[in-house]
Amino acid sequence: MAINSYKQDEMVNDVSKIKTLSRLFSYLLAHRFSILVVLLIMAYCVAVSLINPLIIESAIDDHISVGDYRGLYKLIGIALILNGVMIVLVKARMYIMAKVCNKVLVTIRQQLYTHIQTLDFNFFDSRPTGKILARIIGDINSLKDVLSNSVKTLIPDFITICAVVGIMFVKNAYLAAAALISLPLMIVGVWFIQVRSHKCWQIYRKKSSNLNAFIHEDLSGIRIIQSFTAENETKETFYTLVHEHRQSFMDAVKYADAFGSVVDFCWGLGNVSLWFAGITILGVDKVSVGTLIAFGTYISMFWKPIMNLSSFYNQLITNISGAERIFEILDTKPEIKDSIGVGEMPEIVGTVDFQHVGFSYDENTKVLTDVSFHIRPGETIALVGPTGAGKTTIVNLISRFYDIQEGNIMIDGKDIRSVSIESLRKQMGIMTQDNFLFTGTIRENIAYGKLDATEEEIIAAAKAVHAHDFITKLPNGYDTRLEERGGGLSVGQKQLLAFARTMVSMPKILILDEATSSIDTKTELLVQEGIAALLKGRTSFVIAHRLSTIQKADRIFVIDNGGIIEEGNAEELLAKKGAYYKLYTAQQM
Repeated sequence: MAINSYKQDEMVNDVSKIKTLSRLFSYLLAHRFSILVVLLIMAYCVAVSLINPLIIESAIDDHISVGDYRGLYKLIGIALILNGVMIVLVKARMYIMAKVCNKVLVTIRQQLYTHIQTLDFNFFDSRPTGKILARIIGDINSLKDVLSNSVKTLIPDFITICAVVGIMFVKNAYLAAAALISLPLMIVGVWFIQVRSHKCWQIYRKKSSNLNAFIHEDLSGIRIIQSFTAENETKETFYTLVHEHRQSFMDAVKYADAFGSVVDFCWGLGNVSLWFAGITILGVDKVSVGTLIAFGTYISMFWKPIMNLSSFYNQLITNISGAERIFEILDTKPEIKDSIGVGEMPEIVGTVDFQHVGFSYDENTKVLTDVSFHIRPGETIALVGPTGAGKTTIVNLISRFYDIQEGNIMIDGKDIRSVSIESLRKQMGIMTQDNFLFTGTIRENIAYGKLDATEEEIIAAAKAVHAHDFITKLPNGYDTRLEERGGGLSVGQKQLLAFARTMVSMPKILILDEATSSIDTKTELLVQEGIAALLKGRTSFVIAHRLSTIQKADRIFVIDNGGIIEEGNAEELLAKKGAYYKLYTAQQM
């Protein structure tokens, strides 16, 4: 297993952090009332915090110094009531914000998942499933604290800082200037750190995605790994990816921790400057003890929000890359989509025409070149040829999983690009050699082909492909629960269930891509009889490497070199002794 495919980091467009934040915070607008309540609570809490130093100053200068203890007790009572209410409201604020943030995360996750399902095969071909999972789960979870703290930290702390600065300068401009002398130093330090920190956290997110992709694929292919005794190689790959993940985290944390150090240093410098100016320069005859204590409290109220904001900014830098990765997928437009004003596909009769079709997956490799053919309703067409010749590509184009670059594909005289994708595909039955089954009951898996299928339709489909007998022998019959990918069933049984799932939809056009590759010869004969009975009169395309399974096909297309090199039924092609004859005799030998 090559490690280089997992070490390759995903490319994410460089987007302004302000633009990303604005987009992220826009999700909060759907909860305006809750946010308004939180803001009112925070306004009260900020007001109480700003009043507390003034209460302390008044207690010292106006009551304790003159022996007015009755007035002091009254002042303490007011302070207790104000701060008691504040404690209760803080708890309420935390509950409301937690509820809002969880709703926002659910909304983003639903939007992302829904959008991913609209993307075409090119998107999934270009990235491992694990990297997509990392965005749906890990990256979205990382946004929770950002959303919560943006309201409960950013707004009140910013207001507190502005109010504290205003009060300090009103009370004593000299002391205020001394207390804030280290602010420019902090601004320069924080700016320098955030530039490096953001880059480091971007790298960390990419390394997390690489590790997640490797683990997902490794566990999915555990049978292959153990079959080839490749545990040591995968273990070394895992260790390498874990080391890169850890190192990227350590690099990011170095800069993250530097935020607090810079603020702590500037905070201490401001305190020293305040007391030096108040005691040494101005003197105690110009500054009362109460004022100095109030300023000491205010400077703490100034630097504590600065510390909170720096922590929030650090958190923002840490997690903003997650938001960038989420929005990058949301902004990915599906290449295969309905054009404006497309109509619905009428009930399909079954005529299929390829008119000078050309197709390539990329600009360098041509897969199909000037392919033309006409299929009559009800015909069974077999596609054979060497691996990579374009057989699966042809049936993928009929289903419009990819769009052609040249020519036209017509069904019943309609260009498939002129009708909606949903109305086209819902009339097709597609079964590939990947007999994927979902976690759930056998009944649910068969009904996946037609979500409103009746019990009679489900059983009829199972009987048609000769799956009914083995299903009824299971402990719970059709209610037998399957684990992931049909664990516990044989490969042949899983493929029969996948056949039944396709059959229950009663498709107008059937596509079988190596659909009988995992079924033994005896079962295959039964399945062929079921297919013939159920799909009589329906247009079907069959891709098969085992040529014995397509001898009854109406026509056989031999695909190679980007086109159809031979065409005819089995007898005609054997008589020609051309490419099909060579394939057939090679298999017989």
